[in-house]
Amino acid sequence: MARLSKKLPAVCTDLPLENPAVSQKLHVFKRLLTSCFGPNGKLKQVHNNIGGPSVTTSTSQVLLRAVSPSHPLLKLVSASVLNQVSRFGDCGLFVAILCFALVDQAKISGLRANVSIGINAYLLDVCTAYLRREACGCKVTLDFGSCENLITLARSVISSKPACMLTAQETTHISVLAVRAFLLTVPCDTPGDVSLGRTVTVSVEGPPVAESAVFPGLLVEVPAHVKPDGKHHFHSRPLKVVLFTVSLSGDLFGMDEAVEVEVHQGVDIESEVLDRLLVLGRRVVEDQVKLFVCQRVVHPVLQQYLEQHDVLVIERLGAALVEPLAALTGSQPLASLVTTIPPEAYGHAGGLDIKHFGSKRMLHLDAPGDAVICTVALCHRNETMLSELKVACQKAEHVLRLTLREPSALLGGGCTETHLAAYVRHKGINGAAEATSLLGCSPTEYQLGVEAFCRSLCSVARALEHDGGTPLVDLTHGHHWTQAQEETDPPPRCGCGLVRSTAVERWTFLNTEYAEFCPATSALPKDSSTTPQPSVLDCFAAKVNALQVAVETANLLQDIRYIIQDGN
Repeated sequence: MARLSKKLPAVCTDLPLENPAVSQKLHVFKRLLTSCFGPNGKLKQVHNNIGGPSVTTSTSQVLLRAVSPSHPLLKLVSASVLNQVSRFGDCGLFVAILCFALVDQAKISGLRANVSIGINAYLLDVCTAYLRREACGCKVTLDFGSCENLITLARSVISSKPACMLTAQETTHISVLAVRAFLLTVPCDTPGDVSLGRTVTVSVEGPPVAESAVFPGLLVEVPAHVKPDGKHHFHSRPLKVVLFTVSLSGDLFGMDEAVEVEVHQGVDIESEVLDRLLVLGRRVVEDQVKLFVCQRVVHPVLQQYLEQHDVLVIERLGAALVEPLAALTGSQPLASLVTTIPPEAYGHAGGLDIKHFGSKRMLHLDAPGDAVICTVALCHRNETMLSELKVACQKAEHVLRLTLREPSALLGGGCTETHLAAYVRHKGINGAAEATSLLGCSPTEYQLGVEAFCRSLCSVARALEHDGGTPLVDLTHGHHWTQAQEETDPPPRCGCGLVRSTAVERWTFLNTEYAEFCPATSALPKDSSTTPQPSVLDCFAAKVNALQVAVETANLLQDIRYIIQDGN
C-alpha cells in the first residue's frame, strides 16, 4: 500500500498589498519591466538552469514567456500584459508600468481602496473621452495619401526594441519595408467585403540588414539543383500548380489517413504504393502541371519522374506556408493520396524566379493577379538580433493594420502621458464639485486621487529615461522633455519631436508640484506640407486599450482582500 501524506492546509494571505514579502516581489517585477521600456531600455538575458536556449530581449511578450512568475498577483499582471500584446501588438510594458504606478501612488496617498478605485475609474473615463475628441491635443490624424506618418509609426515600434541593434539608417530601411508590406496586403478595387492579405516573414541569418527586402507573392526555400537557367520554365505564364499536404514518401505508416491498398499474395506492398504514386505523377504531367508542391516528403522515384517531364518539385514546404500558398495560387490542398485530381484543385502562379539571400536560395512565386500575399525577407548578423527584429516587424505590421480601423495616432516619447496628466489635473480642479458628488468622496480625497493618477501617468514618461537624464514638462503644451546630464538648457525638441524649445517659456521637473493649466493644442500639425510632423508616434487603438487595461488591473489588485493558495 502506498504511503499516504497528510493534506496540508491552504495558505491564506490577508491584504496582500500590505504584506512586505508580496510588496517586495511586486517591486522587483516592476523594476524588471520598467528597465526594459523605450528605445533606450536595458536588455534582459534569461537562462534556464536545467538547460534550453538563452533569451536576450527587452520585449514584454518574449520576456514574460521566458520568465514565469510564481505569485498570483504577478501572474495577474503578466496575463494582462500578454493579453494586451496579443490583441493589439503593442503597449505591453505601458500596461505594467502604469498599473504598478497606480498601485504605488494609491498606497502613498493613503486613500482607502474603494475610494482610490472609484476615482481611478472616473478619471479613466475622463481620459478616454478626451482622447476620442476631435480637439484632443495629443492625437494626430493619419493621412493615407502620404506614407510619412505610417513610416513614423512603424519606426516608433521598431526603434523601441533595442535588442534589434539597428542603426538609424537600418531602422528607417526596415520601417519602410514594414509599411510597404502592409500596403501590399491591402486589396485594391475589391467590391463587397474586403479582407486583408497576409505577410510571410523569412529569416536569413548572416547578410546585413540593408539586404532585407519585401516581395509581392511568396518566397520558398528550394534545393541547390533548381537553377534559373535550367530546363524549368520559370517565366512562362501562368504556371499550373498542385499542392499536397499528405506525405508522398511511399511509407504507409507516414500517412495520416487510412489508405486501402489491395494486393495479391506475393506482391510487395511498397511496390504497389510506388505504382500508385507514379500513376499520380502521370496524371499530373497529363494535366500540364508545372509546379508540384508537397508539405512533406516526395518519393525520390516520383520526384525524378516529374522532373524528367519538366515539372518543378518542391517538398518539405512546411505547414506554415500551406495556407499562404493556397491563397496565392488559388489551389486546394489535397490531403489524400488520389490518382484523379479534380480540376478545381489546381491553382496558378503568375511566374517563378530565384532570389539569393546569403546562403539561402529562394523560389519567388508571383500571384496571377493582384497579390495580397507578400513576403518580407529579414536579414541580420546573428540569430538573437534576427529573432528580435522579426518580433518587432510583426508588431509593426499589427499596429499598422489597426490604423485601418482607427486612422489616428498618439504623440510618442512620453508626450501623450504628460499632456494627459496636465489635462486631468486641470479638469480635476475645475470639475471637482461634480466629481465628488458623483463619487461620494470628500474634495480632499478627490484631489489626492487626481494627483496620484497624474503622477502615475508621468511615471510612464519618466520610465523612458535610463541614462541619468532629467525629465521635464513644459507648462504650455504639457509635453515631455529630457535634459541630458551636465546640460543646463532644455533639448531643442520635445520627446515626440513636435514642439521646439523656442515655442516654450517655462519648464518644470516632472512629478513636482506646479500650478494647473490647460495644455495648448496649437502644436498639432494642420498641414503635413507646411508644418513639422512628430518624429515619434504611438498606435491610438493600442494605447487607449492599454490605458484601460492598466487602470482596471490596478483596481483589481487593490480590490483583492485575500489570496488563498493550495499547498498540496
